[in-house]
Amino acid sequence: MTTGATGSATDARDTFPKLLAERARTSPRRPAYREKEHGIWQTYDWADVAAEVGRLAAGLADLGFKRGDRLIVIGDNRPRLYWSMCAAQSLGGVPVPVYQDSVAAELAYVVEHAGAQFALAENQEQVDKLLEVRRKVPSLAIVIYDDPRGLRHYDGLLSFAEVQALGDKVLAATPDRVSAEIAKGSGADDAIMLYTSGTTGRPKGAVLSYDNLVWAARAGAEFDGLEEGDELLSYLPMAWVGDHIFSYAQGYVVGLVVNCPESAATVMTDLREIGPTYYFAPPRVLENLITQVTIRMEDAGFLKRRMFQYFMGLARKVGPARLDGRPVGPIDRLLYALGNVVVYGPLKNTLGMSRVRVAYTAGEAVGPEIFNFYRALGVNMKQLYGQTEASVFVTIHPNGEVFSDTVGKPVSNVELRIAESGEVLYRSPGVFKEYFKNAQATDDTKTADGWVHTGDAGYLDERGHLRIIDRAKDVGKLNDGTLFAPKFIENKLKFFPHINEAVAFGHGRDYVAVFVNIDMAAVGDWAERRNIAYASYQELARAKEVYDLVQSEIERVNRDLAADPRMAGAQIRRFLILHKALEADDGELTRTNKVRRGFIGERYGRLVDALYDGSRSAHIKVDVTFEDGRKGMIEGDVEIRDLAPALPLKRAS
Repeated sequence: MTTGATGSATDARDTFPKLLAERARTSPRRPAYREKEHGIWQTYDWADVAAEVGRLAAGLADLGFKRGDRLIVIGDNRPRLYWSMCAAQSLGGVPVPVYQDSVAAELAYVVEHAGAQFALAENQEQVDKLLEVRRKVPSLAIVIYDDPRGLRHYDGLLSFAEVQALGDKVLAATPDRVSAEIAKGSGADDAIMLYTSGTTGRPKGAVLSYDNLVWAARAGAEFDGLEEGDELLSYLPMAWVGDHIFSYAQGYVVGLVVNCPESAATVMTDLREIGPTYYFAPPRVLENLITQVTIRMEDAGFLKRRMFQYFMGLARKVGPARLDGRPVGPIDRLLYALGNVVVYGPLKNTLGMSRVRVAYTAGEAVGPEIFNFYRALGVNMKQLYGQTEASVFVTIHPNGEVFSDTVGKPVSNVELRIAESGEVLYRSPGVFKEYFKNAQATDDTKTADGWVHTGDAGYLDERGHLRIIDRAKDVGKLNDGTLFAPKFIENKLKFFPHINEAVAFGHGRDYVAVFVNIDMAAVGDWAERRNIAYASYQELARAKEVYDLVQSEIERVNRDLAADPRMAGAQIRRFLILHKALEADDGELTRTNKVRRGFIGERYGRLVDALYDGSRSAHIKVDVTFEDGRKGMIEGDVEIRDLAPALPLKRAS
């Protein structure tokens, strides 16, 4: 089965340095970037950006950076880090952004694999990691930093300002030093190397060209009518392809205003101050926001709680219909308008979504309850399906066709095909060039005629929308033949604010069992209001009252599953609450917070066995990595509970 759509081709402004030069010429005083420093928003226009990038590029050239070289970029979202990527590209180089929370070993792998000799870091924390890496990977010759705090007595480093000062001298002697290199660039050149999340092994370096990225930026913008001057807050990792498209590629192609928050701790405050018109959040962020709202409402007075519950019930019925242009009765319309004054408007303002025209969620499957919560408020939230290898865009919900059980229709010039195995394949101008130094993986993923294997199981429904079931390798069957789609079950569990993460097991088993991670903030607040004493996550996770709470929520999920003929036999029969939170530093999650299911199954094999051998409890001891990098061990007894299935328990025929 194949479907496709058409769209416009790219024009002569085929690289980001060329696009920057064009914007500096035609819109020099329009805002391009903002950064909040010491509580004050600093604005940089396109002329400022072009000057900053040009000076840095000239300085890099003076240090020996040349066409084909790779620049490691690591840190939080900062204008100078975005500019460093364009500076490298101006010289024909390839930036390689790395997740800012990567430990030194992960960073060392990327530096060595990419063959990078240059790195630009945000601050002392990242510099320390790079210096540790340099002891293992001596080819990393030059380390540049942005924030000088704490680095006064460090030797062998260069500041951002020092490199630009070198660039000033170069440009004074040869004014066309950088512009001449920019002119040599073409759309077919390597533009960026982004490392995949590594759910099944070592991350792979996906190489994307300018043609890939410029097409994707334009296709996404045309699909949803993005305009010059639209605002977004850049708070997601720069190493993630989504941020690279939204905050970087579309910034240059469309002329968006990219706002960088003061810190990770101030994102919500900064979001409210900016009031973006264009918004993206992965499901985990949306889940956390709902958790915060739920906690606040549980602490509110009786009248306020009742009012919130009533108007949210109305919103779930009326809000999505209004967004989709479907008819709404006059009484419901009037009540919704009242709800907008007393509930929806203030809540959207608190969430920083008052001005949002279009919002996306992607990266992981999102539970329908979470998705519909935002649609009910009147936020034009859509699901987007994409991959690093696609330059993000494969499908998006069109306006008026937003369904919580689909991920939309193909973007222009994207073709979809469903293999006989049920795997989704796509082909588009955004398809990546290759995996760096990994021809076998490239051939396994991309066919000779350009079709990409997604690894996801799905199908096209009667509306022409793509429905994703789960990762193809994760979809299985119980021993009685019942379909087992773990992500579908996990997302239903994660809708509850008290459940932060879940891992479901069942393929080749008699029934479904799950690990649960509680949300420390939500459950902690719930426990304090009930005078339940605890001193740590481990104590809270094993409290009887917390088990009762989680059990009640799993039972609600089972009732939902019982109503679905395909999933009724996959109700959860046993569960446990893990004694520790799943962490990326321990290898249990990827840096984009995706569950590494196979690794977890091996690491906690004793607990998985206990879920299926009738045990009432199990003892577990695992190695952990603390925030400061030290290694340790955590152990404890974990209770296992049985659940009666919600009736009727339908079995596969």
